[in-house]
Amino acid sequence: MGEKDKEKEQKAVALKYEGKKDPSPRISVSGSGDLAKKIIEIAEQHKIPIRKDADLVEILSVLEVDSFIPLEAYAAVAEILSYIYSKNAERREKN
Repeated sequence: MGEKDKEKEQKAVALKYEGKKDPSPRISVSGSGDLAKKIIEIAEQHKIPIRKDADLVEILSVLEVDSFIPLEAYAAVAEILSYIYSKNAERREKN
């Protein structure tokens, strides 16, 4: 696979945050190519909100699974968490 193909390869990172336990969100799973597609597929099956952010996934995809997000990513992750909380609230209102 050439460098251009690697650049275009799909990546996915899933975050986990247990507010009472964790000081910040952590990487729960990360992958590229077929694994990224599977991560997205599982999220969709479980109706987990998905947010596309190519720059953030580049930062987070180099971290080890189970590691906390770096300080530099806090603002972007906070925005994503806000998005997810709003989607969850919309879902609760519909039910």
